[in-house]
Amino acid sequence: MSDGNKGDGLIRVSDLMIQHPEVRSFKDLERLVTEAAKSGYRFLQFDVKPEFVDTPRDWDQKLETVFYWADRGRS
Repeated sequence: MSDGNKGDGLIRVSDLMIQHPEVRSFKDLERLVTEAAKSGYRFLQFDVKPEFVDTPRDWDQKLETVFYWADRGRS
């Protein structure tokens, strides 16, 4: 995960997808969002809708949830 914007604590969904072109599913994106939260990002911006076959209708809520709960696991 690049630390380009970690100074302001913000990671964008588009940044994650650009930095990780190997991601091919929404489940993979959820794992990246979890990693971002655990690595110190404090905010997630929903600037693009992921266009994966398995992207659920409530994709933004699901990503927000995994981001929030992953961060709670840090000590």
